[in-house]
Amino acid sequence: MSKTRAIAVTLAALAFALAGGQAVAKDKVKVGFIGPLTGGVSANGLGGRNSADLAVRLHNADPKSKYEYELVVLDDECKPNVAVQVATKMAADKEVIAAATHYCSATAIATVDVYHKFGLPVIVWGAVLPDITYRNKYAEVHRVNGTMINQNDANAELIWKLGYKTVAVIHDTTDYGKGHNEYFSKAYTKLGGKILGTFGVTADQQDFTAELTRIKALNPEVIYFGGLTPIGVRIRSQMDKLGIKAVFDGTSGIVSDAFIQGAGPLAEGVLAFREGAPTEKLPGGKFFMENYNKQKYDQPPEAYGAFAYAAMDMIINSIEKVGPDRKKVIADLANVKDRDSIVGKITFDDHGQNTVPVITKYVVQDGKFVEWDESEYASGKRKLPGQK
Repeated sequence: MSKTRAIAVTLAALAFALAGGQAVAKDKVKVGFIGPLTGGVSANGLGGRNSADLAVRLHNADPKSKYEYELVVLDDECKPNVAVQVATKMAADKEVIAAATHYCSATAIATVDVYHKFGLPVIVWGAVLPDITYRNKYAEVHRVNGTMINQNDANAELIWKLGYKTVAVIHDTTDYGKGHNEYFSKAYTKLGGKILGTFGVTADQQDFTAELTRIKALNPEVIYFGGLTPIGVRIRSQMDKLGIKAVFDGTSGIVSDAFIQGAGPLAEGVLAFREGAPTEKLPGGKFFMENYNKQKYDQPPEAYGAFAYAAMDMIINSIEKVGPDRKKVIADLANVKDRDSIVGKITFDDHGQNTVPVITKYVVQDGKFVEWDESEYASGKRKLPGQK
């Protein structure tokens, strides 16, 4: 053994002894997670939280990690005013180096100014409104999932391909709902489709009789819904009570087990679209699900869990690379090009937006969201309302 090596071994043994025979403790670093942990879309938030927690646990279990990570979790309730409060609380805590934030677009867009003001680097893990990354050019704000633009292009194309020429639109009046209405209507009319009527509803609305009665008189082939699971379930149920047989066509906001549980048998044949591949088909999907299941979380990861994991994993990898310094993490994230992750290669453009070209088309079949191309509806064994 060389003299230098002997000294190193001696020093290591001394450090081990001084630590009482335990491995020397690593410096602790706080990282954050924000999502809707209560309320109508809490299933998505809890799945996202668990997924971010999994990334933290796996890094803490890795002997090669330079730091020990502590996850700070806050609930935005999918409400913009609450989101601003919790974002401010987290961003003001200088010990929190970076955070994976927001499933709801209304909360994500409401908080970007906060993260910019306090210099907290964040990676959005589920919200799809384009303005979150594109309204401003904030170096602090990034997003691993795609936007509603690609999602609605794919939606309009499938509806048109299936031969549906008329649509009525119902959207919630948040930025999320209004954005979906804008991008879907633009894509669908460009193809030659006709929007018979557009109806804005509030995010907490319970009764849609007035809107649906007017829609029934318009007799659309499809009802396009731009909103989240809670009101999506209510609208689908009230469509049935009024005898409306149109196809129910939703956005990524209803891609959740909670929608199927809430709508019951009425979920059958419902369409929905989401950016990225299904979790099991992601490059790291098997690894993610195996490790997620080992933790025995009380909730499934839901549709965006893998993105929450990827966001937190990227945050921790940046900290490991440049140290627990907000400015250095921001600089590192600005140079993300073809970085491996469980959701595939990630490249942030000059607005911090990951380019996610893949959009998955879903239909509910036998109580599950099934890829359209693999469904019996696509093969012709089953028919959607009015499908030829």
